[in-house]
Amino acid sequence: MPQEIKVQKGDLVRIHYIGKFQGGKIFDTSMSKVAQNAGMLNPSRDYKPLQVKVGAGPVIPGFEEALMGMKVNEEKTVTIPPAKAYGEKGKHPLAGKTLVFSLKLIEIKR
Repeated sequence: MPQEIKVQKGDLVRIHYIGKFQGGKIFDTSMSKVAQNAGMLNPSRDYKPLQVKVGAGPVIPGFEEALMGMKVNEEKTVTIPPAKAYGEKGKHPLAGKTLVFSLKLIEIKR
């Protein structure tokens, strides 16, 4: 049997996600149905899986760490403290917040 590949640094991955605050309120998602149900659908946005080059730093550190070792179609929920998100303080609207992400890995490209 071929070994299932797992995400490692340098991989290009596509992932669906739902970002929530600790109380459960959704602040961002890659899925239009979730956005619609949360009353935050943006008609000008193209809802599709997020593409991330792991290790290149386009996403917050905790999000990238959560991707490591995931397999295609794997789903997981991670809680990311401010230190691994947008920092304890700062100008970003999510600074100082603990974030909860539900992730579903769609594809890994090497």
